[in-house]
Amino acid sequence: MKIKKGVIQIKKITKINIDLTPDEPGVYLFFNFKSQPIYIGKAKNLKRRLSSYLSKELSVKTASMISDARYFSYIRVNSEVEALLLEAKMVKNTQPRYNIELKDDKHPLYIRITKEEFPRVLTARKIDTKQSNKIYFGPFPSSQNVLDVLKMLRRIFPYSQHQIGKRKCLYSHIGLCNPCPNEILTIKNEKNRVLFKKQYNRNISLIISFLKGNVDMLRTKLLRDMDNYSKNELYEPAQEVRRKIEQIDYITQPITPINRFLEDSDLIKDLRYSESQNLNLILKPYINKIKYIERIECYDIAHLSGMHTTASMVTFVDGEADKSLYRHFKIRNSKKADDVAAMYEVAKRRIRYLADWGSPDLIVVDGGKAQVNAFKEIFSQKEIPVIGLAKRYETLIIPHENIFKQIKLEKGPAKNLLQRIRNEAHRFARRYHHNLIKKEMFS
Repeated sequence: MKIKKGVIQIKKITKINIDLTPDEPGVYLFFNFKSQPIYIGKAKNLKRRLSSYLSKELSVKTASMISDARYFSYIRVNSEVEALLLEAKMVKNTQPRYNIELKDDKHPLYIRITKEEFPRVLTARKIDTKQSNKIYFGPFPSSQNVLDVLKMLRRIFPYSQHQIGKRKCLYSHIGLCNPCPNEILTIKNEKNRVLFKKQYNRNISLIISFLKGNVDMLRTKLLRDMDNYSKNELYEPAQEVRRKIEQIDYITQPITPINRFLEDSDLIKDLRYSESQNLNLILKPYINKIKYIERIECYDIAHLSGMHTTASMVTFVDGEADKSLYRHFKIRNSKKADDVAAMYEVAKRRIRYLADWGSPDLIVVDGGKAQVNAFKEIFSQKEIPVIGLAKRYETLIIPHENIFKQIKLEKGPAKNLLQRIRNEAHRFARRYHHNLIKKEMFS
């Protein structure tokens, strides 16, 4: 498969070569002994996905494909959504033998939301006007793309696809139909029943807003919900809403034109460099001593109603995650649900290891002025700039001449970079936090 900068590098399918692939989203290709592409797939994590093909427990079709494959290659992209689009484009252009499902995807698909007491989110090949529809969207030319987007959307706003029954559905047990209409109707307390029904219908209305393209309005609604929960010290629901906002940001992030990945197999490196350069330009007027930003560390706090408070440190070098430099912190001394005190403790512990762990060019903390001050106080003598990224409107908090400069990030390379780093810090903090909870439950 030709690309403008030459032929993409293909490697033999071995465990050593697969272990060297990145933990990033992308598209992978399998080639036969004649170096002809026989299968193209997408992955949220290339290394994990390719490693799965080394398993002995493969389906008949997959085992057949792997027996024919001799080489593999991959193209890195920014997100799971870009991987989905690039895969569809490459399959359409190349028509590999084993991509039967995508090759046969010739029929358009509609998204249909029913007009019922508990509206369902369904797909249909055509819209029957005799059916009762609340609203429908489409037609969409690629049914696989529609199904993939709905799959991602359902993880954010759970919905039902089943008829009303007497028992909770299977999907309710894995959080994809939550609250389940079947369960709602069995609630005897009328006040609680109305409350859960309202919650379900709110999920449907948010899905409709998303599919209509009102993403900014949807995000504003969720931010308002998160603020209200936080003010009332309902930290667990606030964290859940925050998770939804991050997932929406993920699936609605700017998409790089797919043809660019086909023209330049090293495009990701160029994009990462432009992100760092753009961030440097934004910060330079306020941080005089800042030079080229090569290494960025980002810190986030995670807890559940103040319990098992943890912190994460993730490190990006030239815009790429370097997981060998990630660190976890179990918070020891801060007060219950006090993110600022926890951040102060992390800063004091981090500064002890500058020589051992290396020194960053920039520190980013998830939060506002108070969180920035906590770190800045400890690092004041080290000439390492500290900035904050406030969730509301993605605002940069920059200390400048004894005041804080607040800059709302516009769509662009710097925003993409900081969101990616902050979301990774949040994911890493939550993972450690959940592990501590599990450890306590089993002990």
